[in-house]
Amino acid sequence: MMADDEVPFDVTLEVRDACLCLHVQRAARALARRFDEALRPLELTNGQFSLLMSLNRPSPPTMGSVAALLAMDRTTLTAALKPLQRRGLVSVTVDPGDRRSRRMSLTPAGSALLARAVPIWRSTHAEVEGRLAGGDADRLRADLIALS
Repeated sequence: MMADDEVPFDVTLEVRDACLCLHVQRAARALARRFDEALRPLELTNGQFSLLMSLNRPSPPTMGSVAALLAMDRTTLTAALKPLQRRGLVSVTVDPGDRRSRRMSLTPAGSALLARAVPIWRSTHAEVEGRLAGGDADRLRADLIALS
């Protein structure tokens, strides 16, 4: 006999097999490991690649706009920027229009590293897309965007 505050094991199996959150988290971790490994020769993580790519714009973005794009809070973004700043890949400056705000930009070294990383990303990305059942990466992207 089970107490009212116990969850039956068949519910555990149900969650394991059906939980979208669990499956998306597992897939995200596996993808992150794959891209981390691919970018390792450049001493970049997939998160750093995404951050550098988010700064590759005609004009320097604000911290808030980059944080929103990457779905992270400003504190996490600030921490993620530190190693890139130490490597001389990113510059953070005061926004001339609002002295309370900061703008970020790629340095020439950051742009050069990003240019070297893009072919690695493209190759790895093509491998990942090739593993999708049915090969419908556009549908997967649309579904993930709908959830975010």
